[in-house]
Amino acid sequence: MTSDKTVLRAQMRALRRALTEADPAAARQLADHAASLPAGTEVAVYRAMGSEIEAEPLARMLLRQGRRLCLPVVMRRDEAMIFRRWTPDDPLEPDMAGCPAPLPLAEVVVPNLVILPLLAFDDTGARLGQGGGHYDRTLAQLRRNTAVLAIGLAYAGQCLDSLPIEAHDQGLDGILTETGYIPARKV
Repeated sequence: MTSDKTVLRAQMRALRRALTEADPAAARQLADHAASLPAGTEVAVYRAMGSEIEAEPLARMLLRQGRRLCLPVVMRRDEAMIFRRWTPDDPLEPDMAGCPAPLPLAEVVVPNLVILPLLAFDDTGARLGQGGGHYDRTLAQLRRNTAVLAIGLAYAGQCLDSLPIEAHDQGLDGILTETGYIPARKV
């Protein structure tokens, strides 16, 4: 794999599409490992777009565990996201980035566990995202003010030996795949 992030993103999008088609049961298998996630009462999940691994089966399992859920909301493209309370049957509308988000009347909350999508990860917790920087800005802001853990949701096949890292990139504390939970190996 190349170290150029633009080329790497294109390669990993193609791989993720192939993994999605090859294993339609992966999201349900991933949800079976919800009990191995770190503690967190306010859990941010996401609504899958494109070939992102679906988070709804996990969200439903987390609700059964007694955790409260929220979704990220992009208010401005170059700022940290906010999070609004959410359950899987709540109505959604597109936010500023076009992602499904809770309606403005939903309570704004601060998560202590953020579950996020990715294109690729490595065992140190490095993450390759879509390139917009939304999660990097948001995690940086959250980590300045509170204890928060970031867990990537991915297919096991999205793991690479290493990823190009920049100063602004926020690392993951672990990754949850269809094969189980993997704590990040901090270096």
